[in-house]
Parts: sequence; structure tokens; C-alpha cells
Amino acid sequence: YPPIFYLNDISKAIIRLVHALNTAVGQVCAAYTFDAGPNAVIYTLDSFEPLLVAVMTHYFPPNNSQTEYCNKPLDLTSPLLTPELLNQLDRTGRVPHGGDIKYIFLTRSGPGPQKLEDLEESLIDPVTGLCKENPGPKHKRMRIN
Repeated sequence: YPPIFYLNDISKAIIRLVHALNTAVGQVCAAYTFDAGPNAVIYTLDSFEPLLVAVMTHYFPPNNSQTEYCNKPLDLTSPLLTPELLNQLDRTGRVPHGGDIKYIFLTRSGPGPQKLEDLEESLIDPVTGLCKENPGPKHKRMRIN
């Protein structure tokens, strides 16, 4: 004690927007989680990605250039944001304000577990089950001292 609350006002605004978007769409089109701090990780299906990106970039527009805002080019003017949808989302109380989010990183899930034909590609030692000390030239390893 005292309790630690890592989420900030921006985190809470993202939560409200995701719930409002799901309600407006009539199904779960986005889900969120947070890292060990206030940084949101939002999951969606490919079919909902354009809508989700449009919503987030509308309510959290870039403060600077788009290239410094997202790892992939974005079209910030989306016809998916109809007046009806924006009216529903505006009820969350979020007013678009640049600079509240520093960076959007768009990524995709990988193919899942893979069987390696070449055990040299593995990051795990097959004998010990521990991380390899020298994983090989294709892999970077972060050392924490």
C-alpha cells in the first residue's frame, strides 16, 4: 500500500473510445490491454483496422509530421468517420488534441509457433531449455546489467 495506478487520463480516454466504438459498431471490433504503464496496445481484426486507425488519429492527431507519428503511412481523412459515429464517440468526452499520443505503431500478428528445420535458428538451447548465450548473427540480444 498505497495502490499504484499506472493508467493516466489518455489511457482512460482510449478505454472509453474503444468501448464506445464497439457499441457503435454493434460488435467487438477492438480490444485493449496495457503494458506495465499507461501505453495502450489495441487489438483488432484486419477488417476493422482502417476504422480503428481513423478513430484514434481523429481523437489523437499527430502534433508534428505523420512520419514521426506512425511507422506506416496514414490517411488521416477517412470516410469511415461518419457524423453519426463521431457523435457517438464524442459522448466519451474526448476532444481531439494533438500531441497526447507520441507514436502509433501498426503491426501484425505473426504466424504462431513454427518448427525450425535448422536448430541454429533457435533462440533456445534445445538441451537446457534456456536462452542461448550467443544466438547467432541473425538475432540481436539485449543485455541488462
